[in-house]
Amino acid sequence: METSTRQYRTGDREVVLDLTRDCEAFVADRGDGLLQLFVPHATAGIAIIETGAGSDDDLLTALGDLLPADDRWRHAHGSRGHGRSHVMPAIVPPHATVPVLDGRLALGTWQSICLVDLNVDNSERSVRFSFLEG
Repeated sequence: METSTRQYRTGDREVVLDLTRDCEAFVADRGDGLLQLFVPHATAGIAIIETGAGSDDDLLTALGDLLPADDRWRHAHGSRGHGRSHVMPAIVPPHATVPVLDGRLALGTWQSICLVDLNVDNSERSVRFSFLEG
């Protein structure tokens, strides 16, 4: 198994950050296997979703509807509604596994691999990329 950790700056706003190109580069020329992604943070997740046509913004809107940034959260340090960021990984998990065939991601036509981060208090994120040879 080969593993690499990459750093991403998500800034001070909620974001769906497309990691697909980095994933493609990581698996290039590796043959068949599985790409495993993991975010070692309590407030971020990995989603496989269409991007660029509004679905990424729709995901943030849906998460905002499900997990409002208000004062209802018991986990209450940081910015208003910060506790929701700690609940989000139960909905958008901190991991994903994608098949790799002949060194290429076996994604559907419109699928992208994205980091989802609602936590505006932490602008630096790590993502672990692991390739399991098949």
